[in-house]
Amino acid sequence: MVSLKKDGIILRKTTLDFESEGVLNPAVIKDNGKIHLLYRALAKNNFSSIGYCILSDYKTIETRLSNPVIIPEFEYEKHGVEDPRIVKIDHLFYLTYTSYDGINALGTLAVSEDLISWQKLGIIVPKIPYNKFRFLSESQGEIGEKYRRFNKLPPTHNKNKDVFLWDKNVIFFPRRINGKLYFLHRIRPDIQIVGIESIEDLNPDFWKDYFLHFKEHIVLSPQYEHEVSYIGGGCPPIETEHGWLLIYHGVHDTIEGYVYSACAALLDIDHPEKEISRLPYPLFKPEEEWELKGEVNNVCFPTGAIVEGDTLHIYYGAADKRIAVASLSIQELLQELLQYTS
Repeated sequence: MVSLKKDGIILRKTTLDFESEGVLNPAVIKDNGKIHLLYRALAKNNFSSIGYCILSDYKTIETRLSNPVIIPEFEYEKHGVEDPRIVKIDHLFYLTYTSYDGINALGTLAVSEDLISWQKLGIIVPKIPYNKFRFLSESQGEIGEKYRRFNKLPPTHNKNKDVFLWDKNVIFFPRRINGKLYFLHRIRPDIQIVGIESIEDLNPDFWKDYFLHFKEHIVLSPQYEHEVSYIGGGCPPIETEHGWLLIYHGVHDTIEGYVYSACAALLDIDHPEKEISRLPYPLFKPEEEWELKGEVNNVCFPTGAIVEGDTLHIYYGAADKRIAVASLSIQELLQELLQYTS
């Protein structure tokens, strides 16, 4: 087992309207000696925007803005902008988040040079109906039963509204690999991967071909008991000498509902679609009172990480209500992972 220290809660909700119900699931990046944290801020009626603060060290707030830096502006995100992740590639910050219109939840991209002014590039995952996804993805044989269970029309859907396949947890790798931009995304129950020359490649023809070869793009599938229901991306991948370290989330169902845990895997450095290893147990799971009780109980949802020497600090949403951090030795984690190579 990997030794890990839970440093506790670092950010809580305030009385400000935009974050009066909770703060959770932050994007985190260290740049120019400062740690920047962009977090999902929850207002009443489950309405989300993205708040911003700067840390003086990995767990101490130095500056916190009293207004969100990203708010819903377009029809596709009218009910909220959720669960940001961030990387910096070629001097440009890539912030991905889930845009939610009250029906559809889809991966979206914004870019910035300064972390304050953001240019929204819109939804970058396919807007594809459920039945078309099944038709294309099963052209080479039946996909797993869970894809059909998780990705079907809701029974109460409005026939006058477009209903698309939910495609969330879009997370870029922090540099180009063999000249390509790579990102992870999640169509339940697995984690999939995309490699492109540029964002402009993500057109309908690209996605049609992608789904015709869908099985080839699945990078991780649930394997162990703690992730048996479904999995999804967590923090942006971290480059190490042994491969890309991926902190992701695993979910399993219990009589008290779903339990979300933080998990760890290694992907090949030059071929990130290849899994090298993963832990057969959770890296950490809900145990503390503030992880067990909140807006959604039993949740540790990792979304951001920074490296300081041999220490990895993992930031996560705790019970969908507050933000916490956990710390561990990267070398210890890597050595543990290397015991479980596939």
